[in-house]
Amino acid sequence: MNRILLVDDDVELCEMLGEYLAAEGFEVTLKHDAESGVETALGGDIDVVVLDIMLPGQSGLEALRQIRQQSLMPVLMLTAKGDDVDRIVGLELGADDYLPKPCNPRELVARLRAVLRRAVPAKLGEVLQIGEAVLRPSERLAEWAGEALELTSTEFNLLEVLMRSSGHVVSKNDLSERALGHPLARYDRSVDVHISNLRRKLGTLGDGRSPIQTVRGVGYQYIEHH
Repeated sequence: MNRILLVDDDVELCEMLGEYLAAEGFEVTLKHDAESGVETALGGDIDVVVLDIMLPGQSGLEALRQIRQQSLMPVLMLTAKGDDVDRIVGLELGADDYLPKPCNPRELVARLRAVLRRAVPAKLGEVLQIGEAVLRPSERLAEWAGEALELTSTEFNLLEVLMRSSGHVVSKNDLSERALGHPLARYDRSVDVHISNLRRKLGTLGDGRSPIQTVRGVGYQYIEHH
């Protein structure tokens, strides 16, 4: 059973979502402030965190920053409708996905299942290697030039999809469907922000370029290199 931590100061909404998630087979823990949310998230018994950005005292973004200092566990953020700045900052800090509030419980369940599910079913022991990049999908391990990469679940999914399609352009919508588990919404910049985080963590090629190239107006391509 997947264990979900829901951190939101709206107690009524929290309980309603908690009941819905429990009926869908999740084990749910509810917290209503950032401090106890971070403590519970890092306590070791949680699979995924649903974190509201607007929390009393410490904000959800600060809580996300603290979680990311110690853990790569999946985090899905709840953001005020149309609040693009907070949403982008959250993604830059390493959130895996977000949903605008008020959120549809069915959509929340779909997003949680997508975050918890692998992008591509992994064959045991399979190794993907292109140049300096090595991916072990069944173990969720990534390396660049022999050094381990600390990737969030969504970053790993994106890198895996791109490497499996290396030499070919993958559209942003395809990346969103396969790595985040849902189609790209209009004006949605989440794939771009995740790719930018991923580029920062990956090394560069001999000529200084990133192995992930932007194909303007279409999507991204992982360059085949030696």
